[in-house]
Amino acid sequence: MRLPITALLLSAAIFPLVGSADAASLTSGKKLEIRVDEAKVEEEKNALWGKFGGWCAIAEWHPAVKKCEESKEGDTEFRTLTLQDGGVIKEKLVERGNASYRYEIVESPLPVKNYEAQFTVTPDDDDLDEVNIVWAATYDAADGKEDADARKTIDGIFKDGIESIKGKLGDKVVDKKKKKDD
Repeated sequence: MRLPITALLLSAAIFPLVGSADAASLTSGKKLEIRVDEAKVEEEKNALWGKFGGWCAIAEWHPAVKKCEESKEGDTEFRTLTLQDGGVIKEKLVERGNASYRYEIVESPLPVKNYEAQFTVTPDDDDLDEVNIVWAATYDAADGKEDADARKTIDGIFKDGIESIKGKLGDKVVDKKKKKDD
């Protein structure tokens, strides 16, 4: 039962990213379920957002990011990520919510183009004692690159980031194998 719900959640998270006739053709996404006190879901969600959701907080939890610098050009916010291998990614903030942000890559060595992603911390719809961290993106392979290479790269970035958050949260993370046995 978990798989369809996860697929639906990722589709819902990605759907707002797809809107134009030139919509990206590839999608990637990862979700982490965190066990919380049912009576304090909003408080727990806000605490998770405070720890992981800041525009440059990615430098604190993603192992590939060495440094994050925020900047503004007019009213537009950007972040420049310096990677452990020296690569640089510039991203533009498209929209910010109470516990979410949507962004696009402006410059990058990654094998993608038309990349737009969303990072969200939200209460779980079907488990009242859980909060989800969802990171999802739509994109195309860069010119001259294969779809499989683009997907492998983005899937790897998301996996490493979510695994790092999981490690920082320890036993608060829902063990899906254990849940199946319940």
